[in-house]
Amino acid sequence: MNRGALFTLPNTISLSRVVLALAFVLVSEPWDRIALIAVAGFTDIIDGWLARHEKSESTAGAFLDPLADRVFVLVAISTYLIEGRLSTGQYFIFLTRDLATAVGFVVAKIIPTLRPAVFRARMLGKIVTVVQLITLVAIIVVPELTNVFVITIGIISSASIVDYTIALWRGRAR
Repeated sequence: MNRGALFTLPNTISLSRVVLALAFVLVSEPWDRIALIAVAGFTDIIDGWLARHEKSESTAGAFLDPLADRVFVLVAISTYLIEGRLSTGQYFIFLTRDLATAVGFVVAKIIPTLRPAVFRARMLGKIVTVVQLITLVAIIVVPELTNVFVITIGIISSASIVDYTIALWRGRAR
């Protein structure tokens, strides 16, 4: 993976999810929001595919892609929280993995005996993102199932946190 330019096509596609997040706040029609969620999901697939296909994977892209995912999901669930479609508890379950990842990153930086490790996407993390996007649609289409979907996110997020922790610990321990 090279450092590469910031504004490659895959990185630009990743960054488009930030614009989609802004649009999510500005629109209120259910099908408009579903379309935005679908486009966000599509851009998440296509940016990685393009980066691999064009052999333009970069450190910047490895950082921007998950950041753009997190921005989109955070803005969407914050919008739902403000609108009363999610409870505070459901909101924080949605954020479990992201909060744990942030805490883990800070802890890893504080412990001097750990050597730097490269952060790589893991399958469970990708699954959490897919389930989050599906849940964003379900909140609109089948709101009565919101709690089931949020609990599913919590379970998969917990497994993802364990998976990331083990992978990083193995990669960093001396």
